[in-house]
Amino acid sequence: MSIKILTVDDSKTVRLIVAKAFKKFDCIVLEAANGADGLTVAALEKPDVILLDYTMPVLDGADMVTVLNSDPELKTIPVVMLTALSARETLARMASLGVRDYLIKPFKEDALIERVGRIVTLNPKAQATPGPAAEALELPRKLP
Repeated sequence: MSIKILTVDDSKTVRLIVAKAFKKFDCIVLEAANGADGLTVAALEKPDVILLDYTMPVLDGADMVTVLNSDPELKTIPVVMLTALSARETLARMASLGVRDYLIKPFKEDALIERVGRIVTLNPKAQATPGPAAEALELPRKLP
């Protein structure tokens, strides 16, 4: 069964980076551009983990976590906060909200995979094995 990862970030670039990072794993990457849309997707899809931007328009990450925590069906979803803010107060607020982990932007794909891998089991996508039809399409090698 595929792992569902919800990325909530107002940056399309960050959402693309996340989708690319998990492309080789058996994951379904869902997206939302703000916290309000993120809550809607979370309620509909019940993701296994949420990657959440701290600073966004409409509904920021901290407010989204507060709403998630008040919903019995969503409060157990682990959240990894993505933030450009590394001030002690920001990190303390994330901890007080029950955020499972955080990454400071910009981050490397490997670090993202490692953090999410601490929360859920990331299985590589199954490799398709070539069948007889694929073998028949191979071109003969040229002799030297």
